[in-house]
Amino acid sequence: MKSITIYTDGACLGNPGPGGYGVVLMYGESRKELSGGYRRTTNNRMELMAAIRGLAALKEPCQVRLISDSSYLVNAIEKGWARRWRTNGWRRQDKKPAENRDLWETILDLCDTHQVRFEWIRGHTGHPENERCDRLAVLAAKSPELPVDTEYENSASAAK
Repeated sequence: MKSITIYTDGACLGNPGPGGYGVVLMYGESRKELSGGYRRTTNNRMELMAAIRGLAALKEPCQVRLISDSSYLVNAIEKGWARRWRTNGWRRQDKKPAENRDLWETILDLCDTHQVRFEWIRGHTGHPENERCDRLAVLAAKSPELPVDTEYENSASAAK
């Protein structure tokens, strides 16, 4: 099984606002960068989307070290919160609905395909790959003609 390192970051210009994600995948001497964004979304959704895009880019099951500066992402997986939310019908411990269910479902499915260890890194401290992901995410968020984050926009209008 191949061992891959994936760095991820999300960004939002306003929260909510235009958002983007950046991903750096590393395997041996190979390196691949991914980015994209949405016209109206949240920072947390972009952090999750970065992880999804990185894991979904893998063509076969791999051992993955996924490094993110999002404690929301890392803690929800490593502390078992996301799996517990799923077991509890997407309810948190306080019985309120877990946010970003659509993205958590996808991440958990991808974690069932790959052996993933999530690691937290402090953001904006000069780590080259983390800084590159941040630049990719911000550039993506500034892109013209960003697509709609349908799940977010539908849930935001339903909440009004």
